[in-house]
Amino acid sequence: MTICHFKDFIDALLQTGFTPLGSGEGIFSLSSRYGEQIIPHTEKPDTDPWEWRMRVLEERNDIAYGKVFYRKGGLITRQWYPYFLAARRGGMTFEDAYSDGTIGYFEKRVYEVIRAQACVPLPIIKQLGRFSREDTSRFDRALIELQMRMYVTICGRQFINETRTGWSSTVLCTVENFFDTEVFDKADQIGREEAVEEITGHIYTLNPHADRKRVQKLILG
Repeated sequence: MTICHFKDFIDALLQTGFTPLGSGEGIFSLSSRYGEQIIPHTEKPDTDPWEWRMRVLEERNDIAYGKVFYRKGGLITRQWYPYFLAARRGGMTFEDAYSDGTIGYFEKRVYEVIRAQACVPLPIIKQLGRFSREDTSRFDRALIELQMRMYVTICGRQFINETRTGWSSTVLCTVENFFDTEVFDKADQIGREEAVEEITGHIYTLNPHADRKRVQKLILG
């Protein structure tokens, strides 16, 4: 199926369940199905895949977007999200991960600012958390780590100034604020090994020649 516009993309995504937005590291990406009409950064909502990442958040409630694959942008449908939750979190809450030492104090600072808000634009996170310019690199790494571990997700975009000019800012929230409890209940019923097995099997239906190590990296981050 060749993807010629946004509807094609959504139809394909609902079938595949997830996709990196880039090349997919040779494992899998819907970008390999883009027709010649699909051109990034044109700001045409029907044929610019850079716009699609926000359209799914603005128009649907069954697809999540964030930096979840290879520390880059990707989309996961509601159907497959519990499997990735089980694989990435392994049943651990944020507090569990922090107590276990797999989440650091700087990530905790960022997470707590986001958790205290319903949805919060990126510049406001920095402002509320009193992050300085010297913190920029650590802040960026922490935000990606929180998305990779699936504790935080992107939930939209927002203009900070009232004139709605210039670039919009990314808005973030906790994953618990993004999806309802049914998603988490299902994730709790899936063990990590089962989740990895299910996702692995599905990937090989999409690409029978995928490299196993790269598949594992896509699944576990």
